[in-house]
Formats: sequence, C-alpha cells, structure tokens
Amino acid sequence: MMNLLKCLCCVLLDLLAVRGRVLPHSRIVGGYPAAPNSIKYIVSLQSTSGQHFCGGSLVHRYWVLTAAHCNIGAEQIMIVAGDYRVNYFEGTEQYAKPNRLVTHPLYNRSTNNADIMLIKLRAPMVLNKYVSLAPLPRQGTGLFEGHVCRVSGWGYNSLGGGQVPVTLRTVAVPIVSTARCNSSDSFDGNITANMICAGYRTGGKDACKGDSGGPLVCAGRVYGVVSWGNGCGDARFPGVYTAVSRFRRWIDQTIYGSFLRCSRQ
Repeated sequence: MMNLLKCLCCVLLDLLAVRGRVLPHSRIVGGYPAAPNSIKYIVSLQSTSGQHFCGGSLVHRYWVLTAAHCNIGAEQIMIVAGDYRVNYFEGTEQYAKPNRLVTHPLYNRSTNNADIMLIKLRAPMVLNKYVSLAPLPRQGTGLFEGHVCRVSGWGYNSLGGGQVPVTLRTVAVPIVSTARCNSSDSFDGNITANMICAGYRTGGKDACKGDSGGPLVCAGRVYGVVSWGNGCGDARFPGVYTAVSRFRRWIDQTIYGSFLRCSRQ
C-alpha cells in the first residue's frame, strides 16, 4: 500500500512539472460555457475516485486521443463520454475503463515533444446524439498564423485555481507562428515541429490546468492536443499543443493496425 501511495504521488508531481516549466494546462481561461452536449467527441479522464484530471477526444469507438503526460496508469483511469457537467449524473454519460495506454515512442517528458497518447477502451462507446467521433486532419496538414481555433475543457478558469468549474467551457484562440512562439521573448527555441502555439498577443484566453489532453479544433477538425505552456493566458506565452497532423499516420497505424492483427487471428 505504501509503494502504491508513493507511485501516485510521483505521478501527480510529474503532472504538475509538465506545466511548471510549465504547469499542465487545466481549465479554460477567458472562455464561456459550451452549449450542452455540443462538443460530442470530448471525453473526461477521471481518477478512480471520480476526479477529472485531463481531457481527450474520442477518435474511434474503442480509442481516445489525449496527451502522453496524462498517463497515470490504466488501472487508475476511467473514461467518461457524453459528459457536460462533471461529477453530476445527467443520464447522457458513458463509462469505459482502459484496456491499454499507447504513448508515442518519441514522447519526451523533459521537452514535451510528441506529447500524445492513445487509449484503447475495454468496451466500445455507443455513438448517439450525445457521443460522436472527432474528425482529424490529414497527415502533415498545416495551419496559417491567425487561423482561429477553439479549445475546450473542464480545467481551471484562472492560473490561481479557485473553484473548479464543473461545466464544460470553451474559448477561441488564434494560431501563432512557430517563429514568433520560438522567439527570445517567448519560448526561446523550445517549440518543436511537433507543436502548435495558439493565443492572443494580449493574452487572457487560453487552456489551463486540467484541460491537458483536450482538443484544439480548427476548421472542424482536432488539429491540436492541449500539452503545455508557461502560466495560463500570459501575453508572452501562448498555449502549446501537440500537432495532431504530424501524428496522423501513427494514429491510424495504432488503431487500425490493431484491428487488422485481431482479424487475422
């Protein structure tokens, strides 16, 4: 029991460290509540005690896309789809335990590069008017600076924390060029080709602690996964997202390669 408690403490410290370079993104800053059940592919990753800690996107009835730093171990996670107010039963929720967690082989906890993970569910989610699949971009598809996207989640609505909102929130943020995001006034070269930056020059609107793993949606497709940053809503430091289009081939091979192997057995 003591070893288990030590392990859980280490995982929680890791999650805090990702964004304390860089506290991990948690809740939406400067946004507003989403319309009920309007973002049907978003899921809540919850601990076995029912505490929301990360977001994700349902990309297949059996698979969820999220951030690699949200990995606290398959036995400690419950996936909830069709949710709007976390910790309130609304009758639209579906629950599933992970079968396995697949982090990208290039994921680097120190640099946050390739911060992406797929979760295979033990049982499939049922697609209905509350739960649907997230559209993904093609491999290598890029975004122009200034393109307005939308990030959503159940994270804190201020860096200082305060009361955790239970209702799904969303905010629009424009894409920031890698050159500007990598400038000496911002992340000073720490943004890799596998990352996307998004935020306003004036700050004030961002993902924050608890939004990690959630979707950044551009032109109707999940182009980004909430990954890391420096504070929340800071004018100098836009939010940083894993660039999904850089990993589309890996996503397809992981999901559909798995099904092909099963069909041949």
